[in-house]
Amino acid sequence: MTANIRVTIWNEYRHERRSPEVAKIYPEGIHGTLAKALSEKGFTVRTATLDEPEHGLTDEVLENTDVMIWWGHMAHPEVRDEIVQKVYQRVLDGMGLVVLHSGHFSKIFKKLLGTDCDLKWRETNDKERLWVVAPGHPITEGIGDYIELEHEEMYGEPFGIPTPETLVFVSWFTGGEVFRSGCCYTRGQGKIFYFRPGHETLPTYHNPEIQLVISNAVRWANPTATRKLIRGNTPALEK
Repeated sequence: MTANIRVTIWNEYRHERRSPEVAKIYPEGIHGTLAKALSEKGFTVRTATLDEPEHGLTDEVLENTDVMIWWGHMAHPEVRDEIVQKVYQRVLDGMGLVVLHSGHFSKIFKKLLGTDCDLKWRETNDKERLWVVAPGHPITEGIGDYIELEHEEMYGEPFGIPTPETLVFVSWFTGGEVFRSGCCYTRGQGKIFYFRPGHETLPTYHNPEIQLVISNAVRWANPTATRKLIRGNTPALEK
């Protein structure tokens, strides 16, 4: 049940406080916009931001999070390594993680994927068309053949990520580039989804189809069958 899925939306919350242009689009922060959308879909939602104590990610918050959504951009280096390690361990233990847009360069995403996660980019408001390349996947439920965004920042290949276990979306931009924009992974017992759209100076997260993809991704990433793993030195089962 959606109401039983506990979501923590993490946002560095810097652009919205420093740029009037961004604040006009997201007056309550990107996290606030996403929290409102997901709450309306029945999820149990809390938010956390970079400048809170422990970045808002205390042990209690992490223990009571089923799926975390992560947006960061200008302050990736300021995220403390010990907090990253805690989030990393929670994903291995089963917590879902949905990484958005420039979160591709976050410490947690790079740590989980083990690569540099670098890419090409261009901030000229290209049109983006996100093609569904995994029809029938739960993340695409309610979405047609594609999602079209009239204005978005361009991300282009090569994208320095491991080959996705499932590739859900591929983007095309009016500048000619393509990009793997919806990528599924598992790490330990946790499921990870990377979703590309969401430049801070554009109202992408107000788009109902983008909100639907994110809510579908939360349901997909929600842990359903995790258990405490037995590791280390163990006695033999047979005598």
